[in-house]
Amino acid sequence: MRVQHILPLVALTLLVACGESAAPADTASSTSTAPAAAPTTGEWKALFNGTDLTGWHTYGKEGSIGSAWKVDGDAIYLDASNKKDGQTVDGGDIVTDESYGNYELELEWKIGECGNSGVIYNVQESADYQYPWLTGPEMQVLDNECHPDAKIIKHRAGDLYDLISVAEENVRPAGEWNQAKLIVTPGHVEQWLNGKKQVEYNNTGAEWEAMIAGSKFKDYDAFGTFTSGKISLQDHGDPVWFRNIRIREIASR
Repeated sequence: MRVQHILPLVALTLLVACGESAAPADTASSTSTAPAAAPTTGEWKALFNGTDLTGWHTYGKEGSIGSAWKVDGDAIYLDASNKKDGQTVDGGDIVTDESYGNYELELEWKIGECGNSGVIYNVQESADYQYPWLTGPEMQVLDNECHPDAKIIKHRAGDLYDLISVAEENVRPAGEWNQAKLIVTPGHVEQWLNGKKQVEYNNTGAEWEAMIAGSKFKDYDAFGTFTSGKISLQDHGDPVWFRNIRIREIASR
């Protein structure tokens, strides 16, 4: 074989080799800058049909829901015009009919002036526990401007109630809608408010147990010990609205 035939072949081989070695570098660069997304394995499911309260019931009263909970336009609304001892007379906390694990929950909430409520998750509905908050952590819903709880650290809107404060306050005033999101898997939880991740924690292990031991929940043995359960909307005796409530299953992280 003559030399002039060998050189073009060598050049072609080097060109192909260089192209193959360069490609992974470009791919790695683009991948490293892309935001990580929650891996999904299920379709979105509405938890409120916009018409009635199908799929919800008063905690501890399966198949029944108090008349203080109503449909107001496109929202679930708590009518707090008649209340006693910190809750409405015919309301009470409501929970989903079904339990959920490994999920992403999205909803919007609006609180009345000087109002207080919450979204409680991983709730265990049992005669052993009088209220949802005895088992499930709470994403606080609050009017930060005038409710007394706003003066307490870790009791403000978006906080993991009594456990972790938000990273950066961005709640909207009473009477305006807020977008909230929960990402819950065994061992890990994220709470989002108005497009910002505000709280992130591990919901199992020694650090979580120590956090509970330093909170108002320290004497409730079952609190925070579950990584799945029902979702509850809290009746704290104040008007509150929830809409666009939906959930989907996600893969464990």
